[in-house]
Amino acid sequence: MKNALANGTLQRELGLTSAIVLVIANMVGTGVFTTSGFILAELGNPQSLLLCWLAGGLFALTGALCYGELGAMMPQAGGEYIYLRKSFGPLPAFLSGWISLIVGFSAPIAAAGIACATYLLGGSGSSWFTLELGEYRIFTLSTATIVAIATVLFFSFIHYHSLKMGQRVQNLLTAFKILFILVLGVGGLLFGNGNATRLGQALFSNSATFNSATFAVSLIFVSFAYSGWNAAAYLGGEIRNPERNLPLALLIGTAFVSLLYLLLNLVYLYALPVSSMSGMLEVGTGAATALFGPAVGSVVGIAVALGLLSVISAMIMAGPRVYYAMARDGHFFRSFGKIDAAHHTPAVAIMFQALIAIVMILSAAFDTLLIYIGFTLSLAAMLTVAGLIKLRITQPELPRPYRTWGYPFTPLLFIAGNLWIVVHSLISRPVVALYGFGTIAVGVVVYLLFKQPGKSQTKTVTTILATSGEQP
Repeated sequence: MKNALANGTLQRELGLTSAIVLVIANMVGTGVFTTSGFILAELGNPQSLLLCWLAGGLFALTGALCYGELGAMMPQAGGEYIYLRKSFGPLPAFLSGWISLIVGFSAPIAAAGIACATYLLGGSGSSWFTLELGEYRIFTLSTATIVAIATVLFFSFIHYHSLKMGQRVQNLLTAFKILFILVLGVGGLLFGNGNATRLGQALFSNSATFNSATFAVSLIFVSFAYSGWNAAAYLGGEIRNPERNLPLALLIGTAFVSLLYLLLNLVYLYALPVSSMSGMLEVGTGAATALFGPAVGSVVGIAVALGLLSVISAMIMAGPRVYYAMARDGHFFRSFGKIDAAHHTPAVAIMFQALIAIVMILSAAFDTLLIYIGFTLSLAAMLTVAGLIKLRITQPELPRPYRTWGYPFTPLLFIAGNLWIVVHSLISRPVVALYGFGTIAVGVVVYLLFKQPGKSQTKTVTTILATSGEQP
């Protein structure tokens, strides 16, 4: 890297519109185009499907309301790391950053990269070399992995170059994605070859059935689709007038995406009978094919791939700000806390995140990581919102330019809803819990290594990279 790194500060260059775009770009990914079929298979009827997406949007919105207060109170780069450091101390803060590095950003970047490459290639592409140990794939080299790696590197260099260039590319990709969803949603309902009677039954009949266990499991899929609602919080140090714009970006972005998701699911139910949609993976492509024919279905598949570029870009943009904040506190490599003197970006953190994502793409570790993303991130989000309550009680004198609407019911609803999901995840998917708690335990070890005086960072980096490569 030819430009010198400086211990400067991040520049406040993001306005309200760009912050809202970042939230939308992080949220709208593969989830809404792939999970509705599995949710319908779990719940059994379309009305319950719509209620599930509505409940997921409500939980995301309550979380955004809570994070809005924290972000306005502490308008710095780092998101949960900054908030937990203030409320519960350095160890929980570090663990949230560790979860962000492994589960929150690197794994989804890798997954979105592979998904994007698969859509563009019309399949997984030819496999050139695969190394297996028993039934586990250790290393895979294929056309899809090469395209995925090239995509991750391309966007990493864009966001390394400058925040301004990154936000321009981000805004363009997100505008395309929103336009695509609106065209598919509105066009499908107005001009598609669907069944209005079936849609009416889904909306107005009293067919919804409620089973606590299956509904909670379905919310795991929905929470994955809604993840990213807190994206603007990670760039609190780069948003202009953050006391006003940060909470507004979280609220407006989350509410807008919730409406988009409901619109898409209405289109799915209009296009496909329950028997066809239940268990379907590529439900977006399937709905477009049913509404407009195979040719349009293929075009929609390509459009989904292009929309995934926005997800990759947004996560590459947000994630390094967490590692930057950790390094500035001395809890991660010092170089991660330095800003490129010419580009004013956390360059080392951006490239390190790209490296981890590439390792996951090649090792295919991301596919198992995706199973427990929702579970592990729910733990960090619950603790963060609990920290909001603690700060209200223990430090009421802190300046709060924005206060959470509906407090204390809003944070309590968020905590209760996520706790409900976590408990049922423990019961129905115990392996998920094992991997999630295992990741947290490794984070504790890494934290202790950094706490030891005189500990060689070279030795520590070897430990971290080896751990990252051994993710379940």
